[in-house]
Amino acid sequence: MATKQSKGSEKNGVAKIGHLESVWVRAFSSHSEWPDKEEFLDVIYWIRQALGIVVGIFWGLIPLKGFIALLLFMLVNAGVIYIYFANFQSVDEEDFGGAWELTKEGFMTSFAGFLVTWIIIYSGLHFD
Repeated sequence: MATKQSKGSEKNGVAKIGHLESVWVRAFSSHSEWPDKEEFLDVIYWIRQALGIVVGIFWGLIPLKGFIALLLFMLVNAGVIYIYFANFQSVDEEDFGGAWELTKEGFMTSFAGFLVTWIIIYSGLHFD
C-alpha cells in the first residue's frame, strides 16, 4: 500500500530537520535574511518565552517584588527584543507591520511564563 506524502516534504522528514537547523542558524547569526516572515515571528516568540522564564528565575532569586519588578520585566523584555530585531538582525520593521508589532509579538504568553516562574521561585525561597 502506498502512502501519500504532502507536497514539499521529503521521505522521513529530512527536509523539515534541515529547515529547522536553518532557522536556528539564522536566529543566532546577525543580519540574517528572512524570506518567510512567519519564521522570524516564531523566533521572536520563542526568544521572548525563554527570556520570560529566565527573568522570572532571576527576579525570584534577587528577590524583586511588587510593581517595580513588573515594570522592570516589561522594560527588559521589550528592550531585549527591540535590540535583537533592530540591531542584531537589522530587519526592516515595516515588513512585519512596524516596530510595535514586533515588540508585542508573544508578550502576553511571555508575561504569563514570567509570572509563574517568578512566583514559584520567590515563594519557594523567601517564605517559610
